[in-house]
Amino acid sequence: MNTTRQGAAVNARGIGVEGPRGWAFQGIDITAEPGALIAVQGSSGSGRTCLLLALTGRMRITAGEATVAGLPLPKRMGTVRSRTAIAHVPGVVELEPALTVGEHLKEQALLGHRFQGLSASLPWGKRQKEATRARIDAALAAVRLDPATLVKGLRTAVRDLERIEALRLSVALGIMHGPQLLAVDDVDLKLSAEERTEAWQLLRDLAQAGTTIVAAGSEAPADALVVRTTPAPAAAAKAEAAPADTEADAAPEAEAEADAAPADAPADAPADDSGTADSTHPQTGETDETDKEEAAHAFAETGRA
Repeated sequence: MNTTRQGAAVNARGIGVEGPRGWAFQGIDITAEPGALIAVQGSSGSGRTCLLLALTGRMRITAGEATVAGLPLPKRMGTVRSRTAIAHVPGVVELEPALTVGEHLKEQALLGHRFQGLSASLPWGKRQKEATRARIDAALAAVRLDPATLVKGLRTAVRDLERIEALRLSVALGIMHGPQLLAVDDVDLKLSAEERTEAWQLLRDLAQAGTTIVAAGSEAPADALVVRTTPAPAAAAKAEAAPADTEADAAPEAEAEADAAPADAPADAPADDSGTADSTHPQTGETDETDKEEAAHAFAETGRA
């Protein structure tokens, strides 16, 4: 069973997100064919997470022009959300430490059936259960996560997973319903050199299979299309003016991200252009990336489900 469909082309010219306190990011240009591997790089607070959310229709761009899968942003945000997915974004879409691998997979499969209008057929018969099992197996195979290698198989709690295993699970949940574009945050956060290679190879393989991948990380592979975010000019000037031996305000640009709240909360399921949020569970793994935290606050301010 194929977990992907034709990838989404991404075209952006001078896009940015501005809030009352300034820019989260600005001046981003992207030209990517379907099935591209796009690596987003930038310092903490430079808007990497917000860029991922904007390209998946989960945060409204306020400058420039963009299309994803031929759909204009921000006009068609809801439709873009229905054709894209996000994974491994702290505070926005995460794994729940107390739940097991199997519970996460089953929940995601059930959500997919519900959003596709199949809830009326519950309780499911043998055919629906087999289809769900096949979808889960295909997603696990695509990310090369073998339950037999886990401590307790599918009954392994997320808190007991290695970081690379948690990343693979997050990506499996993201691709389960065949998005045209998958955005993955913190790809190589606190991974060993060998694990970073594994993580980028995983995303490279998914891109080659047809899904457009947009991933934020610290070390992009040589064959990726690199997009760099930088702090807003005003914030950068302030940082340069701050004394080196004092505690300056370290996150003015990140505060801008919080104020640049998305017009709609995230929704991986099909929805109209004013659609509501999807729900996934919190993932283990710490991050002190300011832009992630502020992006999460932005969703809280808009009533994320």
